[in-house]
Amino acid sequence: MTVTARTAVIAEHGGPEQFRIEDRPVGDPGKGEIRIRHAACGLNFIDVYQRSGLYPMQLPQALGMEAAGTVEAVGEGVTHLRVGDRAAYAAQPPGAYTEARVMPAAQVCPLPDGISFEEGAAMMLQGLTVQYLFHRTTPIKRGDTVLFHAAAGGVGLIACQWARSEGITLIGTAGTDEKCRLAIDQGASHCINYRNADWVSEIKALTGDAGVDVVMDAVGADTFDGSLDCLKPLGMMISFGNASGPVPPFNLGILGQKGSLRLTRPTLFTHIARHDTCQEMAQMLFAKVLAGDVKIRIDQTFPLEEVAEAHRTLEARKTTGSTILTL
Repeated sequence: MTVTARTAVIAEHGGPEQFRIEDRPVGDPGKGEIRIRHAACGLNFIDVYQRSGLYPMQLPQALGMEAAGTVEAVGEGVTHLRVGDRAAYAAQPPGAYTEARVMPAAQVCPLPDGISFEEGAAMMLQGLTVQYLFHRTTPIKRGDTVLFHAAAGGVGLIACQWARSEGITLIGTAGTDEKCRLAIDQGASHCINYRNADWVSEIKALTGDAGVDVVMDAVGADTFDGSLDCLKPLGMMISFGNASGPVPPFNLGILGQKGSLRLTRPTLFTHIARHDTCQEMAQMLFAKVLAGDVKIRIDQTFPLEEVAEAHRTLEARKTTGSTILTL
């Protein structure tokens, strides 16, 4: 008897209307693989980029990059997971928007009992992103100042708490006064409503015209130029997303003119490519959550059948915290 799983699939790139819910067969894991039955899966902007075609994919394709659930079967060579284990992941390849799947085991992490499946599904991609931003991209020490765009989003709220737990001053930006208050409540030292303020001037005033040590920017086109103007000489610009569209081509010499600035465009999947590194990063994230330093806010929940509406809500920037799909 063939086991099937309800799965959200796209056959063409485009808008949220491209989603279809299909029953897809789920086989047995091969060498280095597991089969996991999901309790919940996470929603992230990378899913939007893949659906729209900004990140082209071979189609048809199930989407989704993170989920949490229970290990149902373990393939040859997998030693860090056993049948019945609670687990969570953010990993390639896409395909998390489903009840169950077979996938590579290397980036699937044992989930501590003190963290719910819903939290696990909401935290892996965003939390591991914050881990590499603060610990693997450029040296950031207690007392440094970071500018973080979209500070009330899923990654942003984790970053606010993470910065507070490590004595780092985080200045956020957000699109409403309510979102700014939320970011400050979660640990931001300041948060600027970019819709009714000149945020570059505000940041210069807050830093005594010195600028910030690091910018962490997942917004992209709308904030890139202003972000460079907010950096100290020798500061680091981390451009890790494109919520407002990709950064257009620019003259590299601008970095020299603005103070010998540094620029990087990292991805989570480069950082977690090695099994041991991924597991170590997850352990640090889990420790932050279990200690209460980071609390995972799940502010939007949709059933799998409403995945199109979940995407519309995310793209309209109507969300705060994390969004999950339930199964």
